[in-house]
Amino acid sequence: MPYAIITGASQGMGKVIAEKLLQQGFSVALCARNKTKLDALAAEWKLAYPQATIIAYAADLTVKSEVDTFADKVLATFPDTDLLVNNAGNYLPGTIADEPEGLLEQMIAINLFSAYHLTRKLLPKMKSRGQGHIFNMCSVASLKAYPNGGSYSISKYALLGFSENLREELKPFSIKVTSVCPGATYTPSWEGSGVEPGRIMEAADVAAMIWGAYSLSPQANVDTIVLRPVKGDI
Repeated sequence: MPYAIITGASQGMGKVIAEKLLQQGFSVALCARNKTKLDALAAEWKLAYPQATIIAYAADLTVKSEVDTFADKVLATFPDTDLLVNNAGNYLPGTIADEPEGLLEQMIAINLFSAYHLTRKLLPKMKSRGQGHIFNMCSVASLKAYPNGGSYSISKYALLGFSENLREELKPFSIKVTSVCPGATYTPSWEGSGVEPGRIMEAADVAAMIWGAYSLSPQANVDTIVLRPVKGDI
């Protein structure tokens, strides 16, 4: 049985990606900050996918000790890491000149450091095995500056840089790294925004692209996935 780790998995893209992998026969390790949502989701999926091992751990991945505890739990339970999705993140708008003090540190902590620290904890075992696939959930904001992007966009540019450097380092170990750069995708964060759900992408679109990239032959890698709504960015 293959094994996957998905962060930020209690809702939105992380939740849909995790369920896609369960449908494909994976066992999954999930983490998110909201323990109530996470526990309810894990209980539901344990009934729906009884063959799978499901780890659900509530953690704030801006805190390195909590990243380490989650990683240690995964390493003690799963024999391998076949697929890692660094999806935990947050969006807070702002302009560099006027956004609140500390916003950059907040955005870097969740959008970059969470992926950096978790990946580093899991890499020794992945490298010794010589296989695996890491997906880093970047954004179209990693590719182009836009109004009111501020520190969020800075953090997503940094995550793309992390992802690209990681890919180069892991080529000799046959570990794949894919940067995923979605545009507007309908998740709970869009509820109440006034944006028509049909105007933007579905979270299932992102999950399908991740599965497609993972399903390629061992000698092929998709470096970067860029998805946008058919009518363009919002």
